[in-house]
Amino acid sequence: MDIVKELSKLIHPGRISTAAAVISQHNHNASYHPAADPDVVIFPENAQEVSAVLSFANEHGIPVTPFGKGSSLEGHAIPYEGGISLDLGLMNGLKTISEEDGFVVVGSGLTQFQLNDALKKYKLFFSVDPGAEATLGGMAGTNASGSYTVKYGTMRDNILDMEVVLPSGEIIHTGSKAVKSSSGLHLSGLFAGSEGTLGIITELTLRVYPIPEASVAARAVFDDFEEAVAAVVRLRTAGLDLARIEFVDAVSVAHVNRFANTSYIEQPTIFFELNGEVEHLQHQIKRMEKLLEPFHVAEFLAETDLASQERLWDARHNLAYYYIQAAPTKRMLVTDVCLPISELAEAILHARQAVDGSGLEAGIVGHVGDGNFHIIAMADFEDPNEVTAAKQLHREIVDYALAHEGTCTGEHGVGVGKKSYQPKEHGTAYELMRTIKRAIDPRGIMNPGKLID
Repeated sequence: MDIVKELSKLIHPGRISTAAAVISQHNHNASYHPAADPDVVIFPENAQEVSAVLSFANEHGIPVTPFGKGSSLEGHAIPYEGGISLDLGLMNGLKTISEEDGFVVVGSGLTQFQLNDALKKYKLFFSVDPGAEATLGGMAGTNASGSYTVKYGTMRDNILDMEVVLPSGEIIHTGSKAVKSSSGLHLSGLFAGSEGTLGIITELTLRVYPIPEASVAARAVFDDFEEAVAAVVRLRTAGLDLARIEFVDAVSVAHVNRFANTSYIEQPTIFFELNGEVEHLQHQIKRMEKLLEPFHVAEFLAETDLASQERLWDARHNLAYYYIQAAPTKRMLVTDVCLPISELAEAILHARQAVDGSGLEAGIVGHVGDGNFHIIAMADFEDPNEVTAAKQLHREIVDYALAHEGTCTGEHGVGVGKKSYQPKEHGTAYELMRTIKRAIDPRGIMNPGKLID
């Protein structure tokens, strides 16, 4: 069967491609996982076209892998079994902005940067910020979060409804425009984080929030690693109205200085953000300083200037790229875990020892306000010793998290990189996940090889 010929009966031929350049754009993502070519790339414009493609693929047993911006870190968008790469980039409409109800309706190919640019004139913003130009459909697929999670929650917490195309081609909605419901099973929660293994998300209804009246970004620099980690836990459990808490180790601060033209003290540092009314913020900053008094703080600085705050957060968001610039001949392995706050201090200290023992150029950063931290490691994947060291480091971090009531990933998702840990983390519940997968996708065409066997 000539797949392209048959698909051309369903989709305009100009939006179906087997060109080498297009195939190579869709055979990898931002992760270290090896590339794999799809047989064909399709660019649908609406849910009806997605439905037609999935019906055809399901009938003929053809694998389908959704593709957004390729920014994921665990191989989600790599089509290891070939088939169709379904690029949703043309489905990028901003369909509804409801200021009164506090929601927007968007196409899954719209990025969170594009959404927030459009919301500025309404004095609204979308809170989930993974730090990359990711599509909102991709963010829903991995249940993305980011630096604002400590105050506003994850992607799953901010989805009211999704339009999803099932493998059969049937189009469903998972929720409504109401802010809460006690009706039926929580399908939005099921499909958020399903990584394209159950269906294709084509449209989302998302919560948006008023831009705060004011914000303050603070930076606290500590003499040693242990003090910084202990301070994070103290501040997080003190009831401060924190919007972000970011930890950056000394190695990572040095990378920021080198590539962002900053001059921060190269010691373990915590970046904070508080937002709200001006008087409330002044009180919160004073309280924060008081809470930090028992610790050895080398520097504490609060920034109220918006330009200075943007520079600070841009530097944090770009940190992974600074590591790449510092080691251009190597590849980046980024892993994340999440633990209860009570376990965080020991987990990061363990991670520091593991990083030091790996011999790799690596750093520790993270959205530690919600117990989530990341290891960024650069390795030469042509060197068997460095590959072994990178995989061992990854395994040590994940095993520790699972042994201490945590999870193998707080926000990056499972994909192929964390799939082997699913039975260990979920136990018998993993079999229920497999049952759901078989029920919805009996032919196994949806993003095969990811998340669930």
